[in-house]
Amino acid sequence: MKIAIHAADLDHSRFDGTRVYILNMLKNFGKEAPSEDFFVYHKTKFNPQLAPPNFENYHIKSLGNFLAWTHTRFAWEIFREKPDVLWVPLHNLPFFRRSGTKTIITIHDLAFKFFPEYFTKWDLFKLNLLANHAIKKSDKIIAISDSTKKDILRVYPEINEEKIAVVHHGFDAKLFSKEISKEESLPILKKYGLIDNNYLIYIGAIQPRKNLCILIEAFEKIKKTRPALRLVFAGERAWMWEGIEKRINESPFSDSIVVTGKIPFSEMPVLLGSASVFVFPSLYEGFGIPVLEAFASGVPVVLANNSSLPEVGGNGALYFEGNDSKDLSSKVENLLNDSSLKDAMILKGKERLKKFSWEKCAQQTLDNIMKW
Repeated sequence: MKIAIHAADLDHSRFDGTRVYILNMLKNFGKEAPSEDFFVYHKTKFNPQLAPPNFENYHIKSLGNFLAWTHTRFAWEIFREKPDVLWVPLHNLPFFRRSGTKTIITIHDLAFKFFPEYFTKWDLFKLNLLANHAIKKSDKIIAISDSTKKDILRVYPEINEEKIAVVHHGFDAKLFSKEISKEESLPILKKYGLIDNNYLIYIGAIQPRKNLCILIEAFEKIKKTRPALRLVFAGERAWMWEGIEKRINESPFSDSIVVTGKIPFSEMPVLLGSASVFVFPSLYEGFGIPVLEAFASGVPVVLANNSSLPEVGGNGALYFEGNDSKDLSSKVENLLNDSSLKDAMILKGKERLKKFSWEKCAQQTLDNIMKW
């Protein structure tokens, strides 16, 4: 079978869950299906940290950086190569393609449908145009959670439910489950001024939908009784982040809030594993890979009680109501004050991990790509 893959996102300089997902699928497809031919298309140059392996059955092609790339240069290549199946791991399907090529897309979330206020008008126009086309015209859809599947059916009631398969994400067990020595961790913690290991951590993009102002508010409540505690935002500034920066600067404890900016993959296990509590206060998630990474790192987890987060976290996390900073601060303080509860939640998180892996995700994704 000839399988074409849209991998242009792996050229991007910023990491996010979608790009980590694409990379891990490409790390597994070649060895899971050695008799199939995979044609992997991107624009110019892979981000070195997102570059996929080059298996013998991979044909990796750089097509150049064209305007509306998916619908021009990439679309022409798909038309010319005539693959049996085209997999696009996001909601952007070429407008023009041969009828003989089966199409399958992955939908990660529909945040722009439920929280349009956190997107620019231009981004909303593009996202709605592309998602409406991709969801309606693709032959199959992979949703990364039951929550995302329900959202698709809610927004697009005309879609046949049988067209949608749920395939959960995984996590990098090798990276996040390994033992890290003090010699390895100390230089990284010193780099961010965190050598006392006394901090709360959030990992992800710095943007309004992540609900970080609520976390700052909760942190300020806790800080009154724990003056040495710090708050770490480990991630890159994304769209509309200026309001969050303003809130940080206005905080009476702004000196205790660390924004790391872009961090290498290799530093993430140290920052997570050395934290007191991992907090993920997002208003909406399609999945939430950092939750699994926190479980693997042996850190207790507090999550917002919405969207896919209870589906991913299960009984391995404590939950708070998403806009209630008092509830959030209470859950965090419970973990900080009760070592037995903290240890129990860490064990539950480790147990929860058994349900998720990139290998399982890749195999189920391949099953959907190859079976028609």
